[in-house]
Amino acid sequence: MLASLIIYLGRIGIAFFGLLLVASPAVASLADEQEIERLDKIEQELSLQRDWADYRWKKANAECYKRFFVNSCLNDARIQHRKEIDPIREQEVELNANQRVIRERIKTERDATRAAERASPEKAKERADNQREFEQKQKDKAARAADLEERRKDAPRRAQENKAGAKLD
Repeated sequence: MLASLIIYLGRIGIAFFGLLLVASPAVASLADEQEIERLDKIEQELSLQRDWADYRWKKANAECYKRFFVNSCLNDARIQHRKEIDPIREQEVELNANQRVIRERIKTERDATRAAERASPEKAKERADNQREFEQKQKDKAARAADLEERRKDAPRRAQENKAGAKLD
């Protein structure tokens, strides 16, 4: 009785939230973040309800194996379990749909913020500076590699000069 009352009240709350979600335009991300937190709490409550229903079902199954008509008892327990689980499942489906909508709205808002940041003149100047620095580093690296290759090619001649210049007595 108490479980069905909780399920009924939860269903009303989620249905009411669904109407609010459809009616309200996209608002600040903070409100969406808070709404996600609230929906996560509702999800935890539904999970707890599901766990208790599963517990009662497993307990009823265990009791059925102590009776003579096991299959009939198991069918009755399964039917009772479905009666408890189906409303919870409906609420979870609606809740998950609402969470997806809000998370998509948050993601869209964050993407728009990032795009605006990338389009800002400061970021464009910073990207251009970074590009110039990168190109300069590539040129320096190529110059060092060419210098090193030049030294390697010249190494036998320098070694010969050093050998000729340094006579040991």
